[in-house]
Amino acid sequence: MDMNMKKYVLIVMMMGVVMSIAAQQEAPNIRHGNRDYNKEDYTNAEVDYRRGLEKNSHSFEAHYNLGNALFKQNKYPEAAEEFTKAAQYTDVKKDPAQVAQTYHNLGNAYFAQQQYDKAVAAYQQSLRANPKDNDTRYNMVKAMQLLEQQQQQQNQNENEDQNKDQNKQQQQQQQQQQDQNENENQNENQNENQQQEQQMDKETAEQILQALEQDEQETQDKLQRVQGQSKRVEKEW
Repeated sequence: MDMNMKKYVLIVMMMGVVMSIAAQQEAPNIRHGNRDYNKEDYTNAEVDYRRGLEKNSHSFEAHYNLGNALFKQNKYPEAAEEFTKAAQYTDVKKDPAQVAQTYHNLGNAYFAQQQYDKAVAAYQQSLRANPKDNDTRYNMVKAMQLLEQQQQQQNQNENEDQNKDQNKQQQQQQQQQQDQNENENQNENQNENQQQEQQMDKETAEQILQALEQDEQETQDKLQRVQGQSKRVEKEW
C-alpha cells in the first residue's frame, strides 16, 4: 500500500496558502517550513511550523503542514495530534477537498500506528467530504481487513489467556484439595496419637492405682500379722 503522504497544502495549494495567509504573523514561518519540506529537510520544517504556531495557534496551515513534517519523521502520534487540530479549522461547505485531505492524512497516521479502528473512522470522514477519492477508499478497505485480523488475533489471545486462567484455577483448586486432604490426614494422625496417649495415660494410671492398692493391701496384711503376734504374746504372758 502506498503510505506516502498527500502534500495537498504543501504542493497543490501552496500558492493559495501563501496568498491566504500573506497578511498573518505565521506566514513567513510557514513559507520557510514549506521550502524546507520540499527539500526533504523535515526537521527544520517542523521547527518553522512550530514557530508559526507560536504566533498563531489557530492556523490550519501550520497544524496541517506540521503534521506532514512529523509524519515524514515517523512521529505518528504527534502527527495524528496535529491533523486532528487542523481538522478543527476546516469547513466542509467551504472547502471539502481540504477536509478530505486532512482526514485522509489523519487516517494514515493512525494506520502507521496500527490503530486500524481509528484509521477507518478517519478515512470515512475523508470520503464523506470527497466520495470519489479512490486512494482513501483503498486505504480504508485495507485498514478494515487489518482491523478484522487484529480483532481475531485479540480474540485468540483472550481465549488463550482465559484457558490459562482456567488451568491455573484448576491447579489452584487441586492444590487446595491436596492441602485439605493433607491437613485432614494430619488431623487424623494427631487424633490417633492423642487417643493413644490418652489410652496410655489411662492404662498407666490404672497400673499405678493397682500398685497403690497392692501396696496398701500388703501394708494391711503386715499390720494384721503384727497385731496377731502381739495378741499371742499377751496371752503367753
